[in-house]
Amino acid sequence: MRKYLLMMLVGMFIISGCSSYEAKSNESNGGTNKGSEQQQDSRIISTTVAATEIFDALELDLVGVPTSYKKLPKRYEGVQEIGNPMSPDMELIKSLKPTEVYSVTTLKTDLGEMFKKVKIDASFLNLQSLESMLDEITRLGETYNREEQAKTIVTDIRNRLAEIEAETKGEKAPTVLILLGVPGSYLVATEHSYIGDLVKRAGGVNIVQGEDVEYLASNTEYLQQANPDIILRAAHGMPEEVIKMFDEEFKTNDIWKHFNAVKNGRVYDLEERLFGTTGNLAVVEAMDELMNMLYPNGE
Repeated sequence: MRKYLLMMLVGMFIISGCSSYEAKSNESNGGTNKGSEQQQDSRIISTTVAATEIFDALELDLVGVPTSYKKLPKRYEGVQEIGNPMSPDMELIKSLKPTEVYSVTTLKTDLGEMFKKVKIDASFLNLQSLESMLDEITRLGETYNREEQAKTIVTDIRNRLAEIEAETKGEKAPTVLILLGVPGSYLVATEHSYIGDLVKRAGGVNIVQGEDVEYLASNTEYLQQANPDIILRAAHGMPEEVIKMFDEEFKTNDIWKHFNAVKNGRVYDLEERLFGTTGNLAVVEAMDELMNMLYPNGE
């Protein structure tokens, strides 16, 4: 029961301001395969920050953007805000007379019926892994006649990933524990989570193996037995509050001092801007940061 309560809790905060492997790529295709060319009268609304940044990179205008504490691209200054990604203002969205409304698949369960109720045909982009994000960017490029922009974005990311693969070839793979914190609690991220995927691509080995889900409830005794080389702490929802929670946990729970990662000073707090719970265009910068954490001084 505790595990499911934690999963419900993380679901409340995990998308706030940033946008678990439940949707297949073709689940989100319906929204992006609406035509091969951008219609002159397209009125697009993006309801998440990650999606908004993708539309900016594709040089597409929007008539509605999410309300967020994060800074949105300059292109969208003055554009109507439509509310929090998890609870957008449906009536306001409808009043903007959009031709397309985009959310993300991690919110489909929560928002799908709400959109249907007000007769808004929303599309849900699959940003749940790096590969699915790159596929969505390609499809959006085809849909809105932005193939060249999409190709540039995807090529740049794939080139950096290839460089990282070459850089880590032959290196000793560090073992890694990833903690995802939300206000009041934290979970352990598996390799199926977005951050777990990035760690794997950077050559790290997640100490949690053989799981099909993205997140698990924490069992500190089991984690200590695995004794990871590195601990990554990802704070979401209210980052400053969560970091304080992590600091208090590591200070008051005696078991953490027995972890090699703690003894060796290899506990890192991940910047939320770079390390979202779903794919985003900060992936190249995030991978560079990960490389510094996993292989300090080029070791």
